[in-house]
Amino acid sequence: MATQLIQIDKIQDDDWVIIDLPVIEVEIKKQAGKVVQFKLTGEAYPTSEQIEKTVIPASGNIILPLQVYAKNKARLAERLNKGEIGIWLLTHEEIEKYIASEEEINQFSIIAIKTEKFADGRIFSIAARIRNKFRFTHDLRAIGDVLKDQLYFLKRVGFSSYVIREDRNADEALEALYDFSDPYQGAFDLKEPVWRRKKRK
Repeated sequence: MATQLIQIDKIQDDDWVIIDLPVIEVEIKKQAGKVVQFKLTGEAYPTSEQIEKTVIPASGNIILPLQVYAKNKARLAERLNKGEIGIWLLTHEEIEKYIASEEEINQFSIIAIKTEKFADGRIFSIAARIRNKFRFTHDLRAIGDVLKDQLYFLKRVGFSSYVIREDRNADEALEALYDFSDPYQGAFDLKEPVWRRKKRK
């Protein structure tokens, strides 16, 4: 499905290609009256097979799954230095297992966090950690199940771009970035709380 990109405060074309993991086979079972999906291999997701079989294009600006990048780090070093490599991770993945330092993380021109189906707030805490602990200074992108109602709060924790699915209205999503005119709390986008920014008369 085609996507639409919001970068900072406008809709624009995307220069980056997100490299997806190969689809894995799943088994459908009945459990406690519900239909549940089970991975046949029992491995963690992404699986070692997915990581191994992910095709890495030979050129262009690409955003690779975190563990695919980690496995191919040595051969991608030159492209990373040219600014052609970004990474994306799922909300259950721990970036610290693969990226060790502030210097290393800031080699990436872009980092994306993917929510397959929004169910909790991990995308917010991961973004805050990347911005605050690792002091990441480049593009931090939200991808996957990015909801209009979340955009303002995603911006507050440090996201600078958002991929909006074709079946959702990018113009409405853009407006959502300005749902609140003057936030009370301090955050990544506006460090000081309102009581420090404004003087009482």
